[in-house]
Amino acid sequence: MSRIQATFAALAANKKKGLIPFITAGDPAPELTVPLMHALVAGGANILELGVPFSDPMAEGPVIQRACERALKFNVSLHDVFGYVRAFRQTDTTTPVVLMGYANPLERMGVDAFIAAAKEAGVDGTIVVDYPPEECEEFAQKMQAHDMDCIFLLAPTSTDERIKQVATIGGGFTYYVSLKGVTGSANINIDEVSERIAAIHQHVKLPIGVGFGIRDAATAKAVAKVADAVVIGSRIIQELENTPREQAVAAVQTFISGIRRALDE
Repeated sequence: MSRIQATFAALAANKKKGLIPFITAGDPAPELTVPLMHALVAGGANILELGVPFSDPMAEGPVIQRACERALKFNVSLHDVFGYVRAFRQTDTTTPVVLMGYANPLERMGVDAFIAAAKEAGVDGTIVVDYPPEECEEFAQKMQAHDMDCIFLLAPTSTDERIKQVATIGGGFTYYVSLKGVTGSANINIDEVSERIAAIHQHVKLPIGVGFGIRDAATAKAVAKVADAVVIGSRIIQELENTPREQAVAAVQTFISGIRRALDE
């Protein structure tokens, strides 16, 4: 059982919903990444999504695009991201860490080299936005062989065929994009999300985390009533943008603590 599977099993046993925050590695400064990861866990996060900076993050809205640009100005690379995970693991060996990014840096490194480095660093899974399931069955199998999960995105427009493909090779959890558009978009329709999750669960037996557009405690609580976990990214990046650097870690912990309280009410 992977760390992600064990985490969701524990959440279900305690009748709780998962909280999955996202930050971009290296933003707002490389030396803050590991402290921010620990702060998110202290605030009540169950799984961490760590974004791999990329120059053309096609699924991201302007907020996370800016985070990628800031990280890239520090020359943060995939090797640096592994270093952050390795440092985080020195004192946290239980919280799952998922790398979220795009195929280009992975392909440039080489799939086998990437999987070996990810395993060594303590990574638990990947979300490769531009890796459709029909093109990466071998990658998913290799990840699974190293006790890591290959997590896939599903959207409001996903066909039954695509859902069945994800059901066949996906692991850990399934990330449902709650609306059409990029990260940070607004106006989630909870009824539509509920209907789509029910349709997905006809084929996919993995837990479902919902992201894109969750911006506050009220929305997170509403989504958690129909999903197994909520994913929050752009709103955390905005918190970092609007907070002096020396206060960033405390501000992020305070914000995520408020979301955790709402989910537990």
